[in-house]
Amino acid sequence: MTCCGPNRRRMLAALAAAPIMVAAGTARAQPNSTIATDLEVVTLTPDSVILTWTTLGADASGNRIPVDAGTQVRLAPADSTGPARIAHDDTDRTPYHYAEITGLEPGRGYRFEAWSDGVRATPAATVVTHLPGSAECTGLFSTPVPPPGRLVRTVALSNDVHFGEEVSGLLANDYPPGVRQEPGLPPYPEVMLTAMLGDLRRPDRGADHLLLAGDLTAEATPDQSRSVRAHLDRWGRAGRDWFAVRGNHDRPHVGAEYAGCPTVADTAHHDCWGESFGARGQLTEHRLGELRLLGLDTTRLDAAGGAIDPDQFAHLREVLRADPDRPTLVFGHHPVTLNSALSNINGPDFTLNRADATTLQNLYRSAPGIFLHHAGHTHRNRRTAPDIPLNVEFLEVGAVKEYPGGYTLVRLYEGGYTINFYKTRTPDARRWSTRSRAEYLGLIPEYTLGTTTDRNHVVLRDLSGLA
Repeated sequence: MTCCGPNRRRMLAALAAAPIMVAAGTARAQPNSTIATDLEVVTLTPDSVILTWTTLGADASGNRIPVDAGTQVRLAPADSTGPARIAHDDTDRTPYHYAEITGLEPGRGYRFEAWSDGVRATPAATVVTHLPGSAECTGLFSTPVPPPGRLVRTVALSNDVHFGEEVSGLLANDYPPGVRQEPGLPPYPEVMLTAMLGDLRRPDRGADHLLLAGDLTAEATPDQSRSVRAHLDRWGRAGRDWFAVRGNHDRPHVGAEYAGCPTVADTAHHDCWGESFGARGQLTEHRLGELRLLGLDTTRLDAAGGAIDPDQFAHLREVLRADPDRPTLVFGHHPVTLNSALSNINGPDFTLNRADATTLQNLYRSAPGIFLHHAGHTHRNRRTAPDIPLNVEFLEVGAVKEYPGGYTLVRLYEGGYTINFYKTRTPDARRWSTRSRAEYLGLIPEYTLGTTTDRNHVVLRDLSGLA
């Protein structure tokens, strides 16, 4: 691994050598064997911080198992000399710790300690939490300063629900070994989607709208498509509260199970996802006040990689030419930039093909109102630079369905926006997020968590047109 993230060769080599550990909590831990590990400073906003960690003990055979403990965080200004004071103290006992401290001062440095039953939490032995200056290692973090002006709107970005999936973490040919939900618990895609939807409605998140950038289903069966649509419809109204585009898992399929759904012209494919959500290959446009949302269908038939057909490009060109300066957020399933193509573990063919990626970025050059392009597909938090000079952020967001398990909030101010990734926080979601750390033979945090700045940053930009 390197600080730039694992490439495909290094990741696969590591997968072959690494042991797999899956959290399961049926045995009894030995006395005085508790450790607090997996410490992550997940979210940093101008006035809050969120930390997560896990407590483990040893069973009679010496295997590590989850153990219940309390959740405490001690905090002090970084420039103070006195001891850190208790800022969070939750006596509800759990192995899966989630601590959110609010009321912090923007632009201020803090030192912190995370504790469980007298045991101090430390980061796992992962590169991503041991990068130079990482908060997990230094015990220090700084809150960002928000953009100037008033908060106008909050939009949640999400992707990769994989509703209906039963095994998580498979890369190819059932390798590496996947992770399943524990017996007796609800299916993990349902657990994680329900947790996210519930989270977004809480006042401390306050999401006005939800964007889903593809792979809502595992295989786009009629039941999967209808079921995930029903969950979203209970949360809000399509085209007003939530907006979805298709991912490669949502593409039209062949086979008897799909035969009752509309056919795709001149093919044997049937589009069950489209029956519930919308036609294939279509650009979608919505207005939220003065904000424009553009949704791209970047999927291909029978392929994991992405493309945009000429008709969709023509429509996009027409929309941008008619109103190039309108503040615009674009979302589609496949990442666009060369950096994304070269750094994801599945290689360049996994992202938007290079010709279409170049065309798309050149179109963005003619529309200065575009400020953010949201993608999924890689299941990771990663911010990449465009291939050409552009004032557009390209952001991949971690999957809903597995570790780190969450969504990103874009808070739009008159003078810019903030990006913050949040893990979902129901007990079952925290349990599954910890269990799914075992994916990729325990290496998934290296790939999907992202750096602190990938997950949390501020962009200054004139968005006064949103007001």
